[in-house]
Amino acid sequence: MRPMQRIKRQNDYADNVALEIDGAIEMRASPVPALAGGTLLAIAVILTALNLRSAVTSVAPLLGDMQQDLAVSAAWAGVLTTLPVLCFAAAGLAAPRLATYLGLGRAISCSLVMITVGLAVRTLDGPALVLGASLVACAGIALVNVLIPVVIKGSFPAKIGLMTGIYTAALQGGAAIGSALTPGLEQPLGGWRPALAIWAALAVTALVVWVLAARRHGATWVQAQVSETRRSLLRNRLAWTVTLFFGSQSFMAYIVMGWLPQVFIDAGVPKLQAGIIVGMSALIGVPIALVIAPLAARKRSQSAWIVGLSTVGVIGAVGAMAAPASHPLIWSIAIGVGQSVFALALTVIALRTKTTGETVQLSGMAQGFGYLIASAGPLFFGLLHELTHRWTASWILFLAVCTVQIVTGALAGRNRYV
Repeated sequence: MRPMQRIKRQNDYADNVALEIDGAIEMRASPVPALAGGTLLAIAVILTALNLRSAVTSVAPLLGDMQQDLAVSAAWAGVLTTLPVLCFAAAGLAAPRLATYLGLGRAISCSLVMITVGLAVRTLDGPALVLGASLVACAGIALVNVLIPVVIKGSFPAKIGLMTGIYTAALQGGAAIGSALTPGLEQPLGGWRPALAIWAALAVTALVVWVLAARRHGATWVQAQVSETRRSLLRNRLAWTVTLFFGSQSFMAYIVMGWLPQVFIDAGVPKLQAGIIVGMSALIGVPIALVIAPLAARKRSQSAWIVGLSTVGVIGAVGAMAAPASHPLIWSIAIGVGQSVFALALTVIALRTKTTGETVQLSGMAQGFGYLIASAGPLFFGLLHELTHRWTASWILFLAVCTVQIVTGALAGRNRYV
């Protein structure tokens, strides 16, 4: 009887794992282990998300000091601000294959290692190493960007809106912390190099917690999720609509992260104050993501939310273009409200698919091609400023892309499936 009992227990355990992968709500395992595993995984997702924007926003307030210390041109600064988005595009397209080959847990673990190494090494030498190490860190960030929505879809199927909101809030919080705290760390730590290097500690913390959480899901965690669908979405109109929506949103987001502090600094706002103000633009997205994403996910259509939030962002952009120094905090907060549409962009990726296999495909397509579109944002925004010596033309470009976001977002938010 004991061998039979042992076999029964093994079969029950296998059933439990299979049910978890398929996203079933009912579990045969005891509730305590399931709750502990879910909580730890949620914490791992939050810590991971905190790294995905702080690595970028921490650079923007110190960009002028980096240029002066490294004796580099504005073109070098443009490459540095564009590099993250280019990496996101390339690595985003590669993420589904990597996750299939390594498994979701290992793929994200490797990505966090890349982020840690890149953030630590980028401050050790001259301009070439800064760009090379940033490339490594941003490639790791890009992989995680694509794969975390798959984790949410597969591991929290009954709470997609809530977990997407929490994840996005952590992203926005990380962006705010990176922009607001880094300028204040520069003087106490002795320069821009240690002020940037300290962010590697956050990546190490996320890596440790993620490894512990991923082990609880077993070796079969991702194979059923990543490999279940092979249908190409490249000829799917809705998939391209979601991609354009995500791309236009990201186009503007990386302009804000890369150039908005400099816009305010050029208007006479002190550097430290500019960093804090732009940090507020990211921070305002935290409560919006926590509230709006779950609410919107329960509705048949998310279009009204997308259009409404985007319109507030338009108001902020017009104010920053016309009178940046008069009310910089108001303009920054309004822009931040518009940028909080990112939470709905991620929610739409999950809601417009029926299976986790389709989710990883749409996530890879939307973020791969979307970030390729977005890579032009910081580059052209800075180039227009350099050509005209004013920010007006740059903001006109920003507003034009915001119009694209509103149109494609309204279409992507309708209740359909790829």
